[in-house]
Amino acid sequence: MRRLIIAFAALFAMLGVSAALAAAPPKKTETAIFAGGCFWCMEHDMQGVPGVLKVESGYTGGHLKNPSYRDVTSETSGHYEAVRVTYDPAKLDYGFLLFRYWKLVDPTDDGGQFCDRGPSYRPAVFVTPQQRPIAEKSRAEAAKRLKSGTMKAPILNAQTFWPAEEYHRDYAKRNKLRYFAYRQGCGRDATLKQVWGG
Repeated sequence: MRRLIIAFAALFAMLGVSAALAAAPPKKTETAIFAGGCFWCMEHDMQGVPGVLKVESGYTGGHLKNPSYRDVTSETSGHYEAVRVTYDPAKLDYGFLLFRYWKLVDPTDDGGQFCDRGPSYRPAVFVTPQQRPIAEKSRAEAAKRLKSGTMKAPILNAQTFWPAEEYHRDYAKRNKLRYFAYRQGCGRDATLKQVWGG
């Protein structure tokens, strides 16, 4: 009887370990940083990509440490509104994320994006040295697919990413009506159809 109890205990322990392993996050993750105008929209559109684990709104590319939204939108800090995408490279590769990114922005507009104007709203891809050749190739391919305009979005060296204030995070999920009213009023989707086709 004692052996049977020990055997059952071992079996339950193994099942518990298996369940924990199955529920554990991937051991290796990678990140990508994209600027594409309003980070609420970029965050919303990147969250649904299979293999994406987390999308964070924030700021990058500027000279000020730990900038606030006010600092960035004053257009004096040099930062872009951006998102940091954490993903599972076993399920999703960087090239596909780039393909998705280009379809979410108007890379022909370097004065902002849609109704949001100014340097902090410009589109750009921020890369590590390993990501640069993939991003450069993707940019060239995307330029050929444009239905109007010329490619102006740059590939820039990655810099410190500063997470945005709490009230900006998951904005589309927490403020659905306001978010979709903003997106519609800003003409984002209509412009994307003109730039990339139906």
